[in-house]
Amino acid sequence: AKPTPPVVSGPGRRAGPGQSVSVTCTAGGFFPKDIDVKWLMDEAPISAQQPQVTPGRTKSSYNMSSTVTMTLQEDDVRSQLVCEVQHPTLTAPLRGTYQLSKALRVPPRVRVVADPPSPVEANKTVNFTCHVKGFYPGDVVVTWLENGTEVKVENISRLVQTPRGLFELRSLVEVKATEEKNGSVFACRVVHDGQDPISETAALRIAAPARE
Repeated sequence: AKPTPPVVSGPGRRAGPGQSVSVTCTAGGFFPKDIDVKWLMDEAPISAQQPQVTPGRTKSSYNMSSTVTMTLQEDDVRSQLVCEVQHPTLTAPLRGTYQLSKALRVPPRVRVVADPPSPVEANKTVNFTCHVKGFYPGDVVVTWLENGTEVKVENISRLVQTPRGLFELRSLVEVKATEEKNGSVFACRVVHDGQDPISETAALRIAAPARE
């Protein structure tokens, strides 16, 4: 009996670069029990544990499970794992695939830039830009706080995917540098994929007027 097409499943939750994940390939309903499993990552062979072969539902069939454990990297957003199953009943191997992007979470780098930089003349307009870069998946919420109070923001750029497969965006808040805002702290708070917020801040300082 021929094996069923392999099904490849990954972890139940995402993991970050440097963390290890296990991906499992299963196939069933085959006889005899000799079965060969190869794993490929982006078409290059990788090592895996020996497949576990167990009796199937009927006396004359077997099931197979094979697991590969690997350490994730940032660049794995575009990587694909392939589980290739070979059996005497098959003329060509059966393949199951798994996109590593399903298992990966890359946290963003956050930076706030003030233009013009402080200290500024009174009543000038200052643009605070929050650059949120290099994250995956693209689920991100950006909010601005002025001295801890949320500020309404109109200007948020579209999410852009870089050639590496990671995302970036920027958010801009315009502030008029009035005297009462001297010393105000503007924080860009980023919540990525439901994780704890990442905040970066910049302060607004007004230059003392030049003496006559």
